[in-house]
Amino acid sequence: MREFDIVTNWKLLWSTFALLFMAELGDKTQLAVIFTSANSDRPWIVFLGAALALVTVTLIGTLAGQVIARFVSPDLLRKGAAGLFVVMGVLMFFNKI
Repeated sequence: MREFDIVTNWKLLWSTFALLFMAELGDKTQLAVIFTSANSDRPWIVFLGAALALVTVTLIGTLAGQVIARFVSPDLLRKGAAGLFVVMGVLMFFNKI
């Protein structure tokens, strides 16, 4: 059973952590937290609010991923995500978002 394969679970946990950690460095979420914290005298409240928001968004993404995976092949999902990243990058390049 994959749920009880400790090595696989730890590898999945740390690869997910590393991927999201690198993806989030310097993005607009981190910049928003920096700005909010700089304008507040309560950095721990800002941290807790940001952490709660990220956990909630991640939960939604995880649940949505499980539902989508039932109907869409992993290859199509990967290609679709890559396409969306390209579209977002082009829109950002031309200052449309």
